[in-house]
Amino acid sequence: MVLTRSAPLATDEELMSGIPLFLDQLIDALRLSRQSSNAIQESAGHHGRALLHSGFTVAQVVHDYGGVCQAVTELASELNAHITPDEFHTFNRCLDDAIAHAVTEYELTRDQSVAAEDKERLGEISHELRNSLGAAMLAFRMIRTGQVGLGGSTSGVLDRSLRRAMALVDSAVVHVRLESGNQHFERLSLGEFIEEVEVGAAMEANAQGLTLAVGGVEANLYIEVDRSLLMGAVSNLLQNAFKFTRREGRVSLTTAASVDRVSIAVEDQCGGLPAGKINEMFRPFEQFGANRRGLGLGLSIARRSVQANGGELRVRDISGVGCVFTIDLPRFPP
Repeated sequence: MVLTRSAPLATDEELMSGIPLFLDQLIDALRLSRQSSNAIQESAGHHGRALLHSGFTVAQVVHDYGGVCQAVTELASELNAHITPDEFHTFNRCLDDAIAHAVTEYELTRDQSVAAEDKERLGEISHELRNSLGAAMLAFRMIRTGQVGLGGSTSGVLDRSLRRAMALVDSAVVHVRLESGNQHFERLSLGEFIEEVEVGAAMEANAQGLTLAVGGVEANLYIEVDRSLLMGAVSNLLQNAFKFTRREGRVSLTTAASVDRVSIAVEDQCGGLPAGKINEMFRPFEQFGANRRGLGLGLSIARRSVQANGGELRVRDISGVGCVFTIDLPRFPP
């Protein structure tokens, strides 16, 4: 039954450490006429943890044990095998214990994982924000004393530090909105949205000695999105492109459309990716290249923001040149 179900597909861990082990322990409990066994509770906890790491929901954990109950009772009926009231009582108690411990361990592991991730993320953001504001304060004090001019390198430090602090705050706001599920969808003109993005992005590119090329947008292209989340996703992609593109390089922002889809693409000149690293780019806290400024959260948050808008974020590596990040969204009529 587990192997033939359509969804979720059975995993090796589930088959090796889940159902077969539970059946062996159930046989042992019935043979010894015990109400339950510590072994069943322990394996159920292991089963719950394994399913969590495999991406299963708590309902699917319960579903596994429900499948055991169904299979045993159906087989008993087919074989005309008599189940005594005591055996059935023991059977149900074993199932109850297994479900309870699997679900408890599943939720405990999940809560610990979420708490650890949130604590790590908060610590990293706080550390980065303190560093950025500290550098900005030092630069401002130097400028205020009159020892350095507004057009010098100290002014550049102040500018970069404040922009970095703003990016961190924006990232934190987007993360909170994603976690709370508090999205506000509205219909937008893609052309007007790109114009809004271009204003801030052009200033950022110029400050870093880069060229930003923004392609024209086809008329009458509309999307229905949470503006803040999509703006955060595109901004993260552009900041990532600016960060890794070589000095005096070029970053492109273009759009395209089909009958029912629109896309926003950001192309950089980072030199390309190491072999086999495309999938790893979207993991939280992952960073590649020599420039390790930042938290490594930008691409992870960008993908989640795009998915919250009903879209998909993909990346294509151009070996020796750079990367193209593409946001694909549903197209809406004007």
